[in-house]
Amino acid sequence: MMVRRVLPALEQRSIGPFVFFDHFGPIDVKPENNFDVRPHPHIGLATVTYLFEGAMVHRDSMGYVQRIEPGAINWMTAGRGVVHSERRPEDLRERVHSNHGLQLWAALPAKDEEVEPAFIHTPSLNIPTWEEDGFAIRVLIGQDFGLRSPVSTYTETLFLDIRAIPGSTLELRPELGERALYSVHSGLTVDGAHIEPGTMAVLAPTSSAMVEAPNGARFVVIGGENLDGPRHLWWNFVSTRKERIEQAKSDWLAQRMGAVPGDSEWIPLPT
Repeated sequence: MMVRRVLPALEQRSIGPFVFFDHFGPIDVKPENNFDVRPHPHIGLATVTYLFEGAMVHRDSMGYVQRIEPGAINWMTAGRGVVHSERRPEDLRERVHSNHGLQLWAALPAKDEEVEPAFIHTPSLNIPTWEEDGFAIRVLIGQDFGLRSPVSTYTETLFLDIRAIPGSTLELRPELGERALYSVHSGLTVDGAHIEPGTMAVLAPTSSAMVEAPNGARFVVIGGENLDGPRHLWWNFVSTRKERIEQAKSDWLAQRMGAVPGDSEWIPLPT
């Protein structure tokens, strides 16, 4: 499966609390394909999974089992350490289906890096939506356009899913911290600059941005309060301290980070 990894990048290590942004698909998944993600660990971050198409089953070392479907937000706080897997649902194993979505990581504030792990699933029906002037805006995380998402976060965080009809124009007002726009499909014009699909545009922090969708588009906006300091990233680990990442490596090698009930596989530590 091809994955577009937009963050971290040499030019931009993070956007607000987000230190990782993956766009996978769209891809037709056939019965003979195996795109299951075996159990693997995380520390110091929260994973955010959002699907446009398809489905996956989340399982973790806390005992949660959750089918993830399009439009829902799944926020897993890793904190001091958690193990999880993401696999194809049984009812789709013998069917051709499309898989398309985003996964992001939000670095936890330094004071919360070692909190107890947690998992919160917010169904699509619970996500507030604003519709006007050719735009349908879902406030997945945070608040904007007079709406607030029910998803609880550790710092001010913003994640919007926006659909635009051809010829529509939207003003994105400046918010706390940093903001960026990513076009999932179809080109956009942002303050007169053309943005190709699959490209992230970092927005000016103190002024509004005018977004035009000449052919219609789907795009997301991410951002929020700036990080409270630099972060070290190695494999699936995020921390303010290099020695904490070394400890996580040792813990995973020794299988001290827990296991996903009923799943005997795991992803080995990279060399």
